[in-house]
Amino acid sequence: MEKELDDRKWTILKAIIKTYLETGEPVGSRTISKFPDLNLSSATIRNEMSDLEELGLILQPHTSSGRIPSDAGYRLYVDRMLAEKDAEVEKMKSAMVQKEAVLIERQDKMELLLKSVVRYLAVNTNYATMITSPQYHRTKLKFIQLSVIDEGQILATVVAEGNVVKNRVIHMEHGLNHDMVLEMNILLNSRLNGLTIEEINLGTIARLKEEAGIHSNLISEVLDAVADAISREEDVEVYTSGATNIFKYPELSSDTEKASGLIGAFEEKHPLLTLLGEKETSGNGIQVTIGRELNNEDMKDCSVVTASYDMGGGIYGKIGIVGPKRMDYDKVVGILKEVTDQLDRIYGKSGSSNTDQIGQGPGDNAY
Repeated sequence: MEKELDDRKWTILKAIIKTYLETGEPVGSRTISKFPDLNLSSATIRNEMSDLEELGLILQPHTSSGRIPSDAGYRLYVDRMLAEKDAEVEKMKSAMVQKEAVLIERQDKMELLLKSVVRYLAVNTNYATMITSPQYHRTKLKFIQLSVIDEGQILATVVAEGNVVKNRVIHMEHGLNHDMVLEMNILLNSRLNGLTIEEINLGTIARLKEEAGIHSNLISEVLDAVADAISREEDVEVYTSGATNIFKYPELSSDTEKASGLIGAFEEKHPLLTLLGEKETSGNGIQVTIGRELNNEDMKDCSVVTASYDMGGGIYGKIGIVGPKRMDYDKVVGILKEVTDQLDRIYGKSGSSNTDQIGQGPGDNAY
């Protein structure tokens, strides 16, 4: 499709999208003809708009109205805009240094920092915002210790990176004596130590069960304890702010049931984590999900922009901004890149013990 889009069509498409983002109303050829970058008649612009409609990049909601962007049009706009933003990262970093006096304030706790960040995002974007607490991802297993409690019970102690410790009592049909427990400890640690949960695959599990013989059920119980120690979704905190900003946009607030559903999503942790995405990818790359790409009928008129902040050592969290499809993507992506870059530099990959924080105070809500 990009090959069919020459510079003139692209300029007209951008003009339609930017105008619609500002007004929320269908855009006509006469409005576009007033753009300083174009020196075209309304008739020429109408022809180009017809071509853009055939390409599926704009829609005409009513026969006598102007055009609005389609999901495909938004997608093309966002993809090109993200490419341009990546090229501007170094310039943005330089500009951020001048803003740090306003954005950074010393705080005592990470919780206060995250609440400050999410409130800052809501105030400066006018959209609903959310951020998760930092979590270990791809955390490696350090060691497993099995201990005999009595003839029919074993205590499995699992230790993962970050000194995460989980204990689980396992009931045994076939009792283990101390010599057997020693053999099982050697087997489990020789096969599993240093692995992440993603690396403990079906082949590894099958070999462990085969070597464990009649105690193969013990392997399943121990692996459950390992997964519990490494994957700690129940410990994820999600902080939100600006949920009521949804009511500022008629396409999201005119349907009371839809608006209530959106607000309700901000009161439950699981829907928020779903919006932020299950894919665990570190780094501060920006992800934009538009309309029906969300696979949620209640959010077909929404877009969600997400990013990750990286604290190094496999520890990172997610940030999300929810707004209408006509959200100001350029502004949102710019602010997210500023915030994630500052979080990375203050708390992240350099391993600095700097305790400076972003924001001016706690956010609206914490879950």
